[in-house]
Amino acid sequence: MRLTILGCYSATPRSLTNPTSQLLEIRNHMFLIDCGEGTQVQLRKQKLKFSRIKHVFISHLHGDHFFGLPGLVSTFRLLGRESELHIYGPKGIKEAITLLLKLGDSWTNYPLLFHELNSKESELIFEDDKVSVRTIPLNHRVYTNGFLFEEKLAPRVLDVEAVAKYGIDKSEFRNIKNGKAGTAKSGESILNSDLTLDPPKPKSYAFCSDTAYKEDIVPLIKNVDLLYHESTFLETEEHLCAKTKHSTASAAARIAKMARVDKLVLGHYSTRYKSLELFKEEAQPIFSNVELAEDGKVFEI
Repeated sequence: MRLTILGCYSATPRSLTNPTSQLLEIRNHMFLIDCGEGTQVQLRKQKLKFSRIKHVFISHLHGDHFFGLPGLVSTFRLLGRESELHIYGPKGIKEAITLLLKLGDSWTNYPLLFHELNSKESELIFEDDKVSVRTIPLNHRVYTNGFLFEEKLAPRVLDVEAVAKYGIDKSEFRNIKNGKAGTAKSGESILNSDLTLDPPKPKSYAFCSDTAYKEDIVPLIKNVDLLYHESTFLETEEHLCAKTKHSTASAAARIAKMARVDKLVLGHYSTRYKSLELFKEEAQPIFSNVELAEDGKVFEI
């Protein structure tokens, strides 16, 4: 699992910083999470094959989180895309995107499928045999979701040394991988657990976009491997959180501590601050394993 930060600042694009967008590579999927202005440029800078993106998850309809999406949809059309593109986001996102396509007489030549969200409870919005994605209801000025990405448990792995030891015929390998016992050269039945290895522990990533401090998300993100939580302000500007429905770095750290996550990544910084290290310094006394999101930074999970 690999997370690439394409943009991690709040509000407006600047010459060296970009609004929110991330690319999560997980079990042969490339999931785009939010799509602020400049996302296409960042995808190209990072040399990511964005034609492989089939699912886009938009947290909310503030411009710094989705104004890059109409351009990306249009670029896919110009590049001759044929495969489906699924867009998950708040109710209204279909109207916003399709109106621009209509006014520009530039309908896509590929299936564009919208999955509009309006539930205030966590819900499963994507699932296949390898990955599931659930919403994390957040508290912002407009309807907003975070997203929880979880790997499913992979099949057990054939233990090459064990099957050789017992003289298991290759014709049985498929059945053993599917959980069945094997037959030794002597005719003895060998337990599947003696012929296979435990698969890697499934990994998980929680993306918590714009939100005020919200303790009731803790059960949803319990023990995730990586948590991205917005930290727009430092404690010196905590008085702005109630009005803007944003969080401080220390608030994000408290959520990470309560949820017992493995690692916390801070982001969505207000551009008023001259040093990002201030965010880390504020969060670390509360939760030690904290890192800073930066445009272009990659996290291996």
